[in-house]
Amino acid sequence: MNGAKLLVATSLLITIIGFSLLWFGLKPSFTPLVENRQEPIATQSAVESLEGERALIPKVIDGDTIELENGNKVRLIGVDTPETVDPRRPVGCFGKEASNVTKKLLLNKEVILQKDVSETDKYNRLLRYVYLPLENGQTLFVNDYLIREGFAKSLTYPPDVKFTEQFLQAERQARGQKRGLWGGC
Repeated sequence: MNGAKLLVATSLLITIIGFSLLWFGLKPSFTPLVENRQEPIATQSAVESLEGERALIPKVIDGDTIELENGNKVRLIGVDTPETVDPRRPVGCFGKEASNVTKKLLLNKEVILQKDVSETDKYNRLLRYVYLPLENGQTLFVNDYLIREGFAKSLTYPPDVKFTEQFLQAERQARGQKRGLWGGC
């Protein structure tokens, strides 16, 4: 009789484990929106120490433009998110999502800014690569992250070309996996 009870209990346990694996194991491992993550995953661009200007971000204008505490506006180099604030154009497909993810990542956070060659663009915005120190000790390369996750396209204006190849590779990856705007627009 004990052998039969053990067999039933073992069978029940295996069934529960099997259903658990089916339920949790078959969900996609990639979550396209940062809102579904506790913390973004740093790309291979994470570094231990990073040179640059530290700045607080009290305002996010849109997906690729932020404002510093001193009032200076910063345009992320190499990144082009769909439009959300230009009164001459309609809100672009996936523009709100891109703006929201940038807000979630950067609003009221301290970042590290790095210049390439140019200081400003034609609108007098600072041109910078933006790095976000994460709680786990890594550093998120925000420009790359936005492209890699499908919130932005790669857009290069010489002479600021330091990460052009990396951004193009990130865009190919996002497009191939239909992430963000590549799957929704």
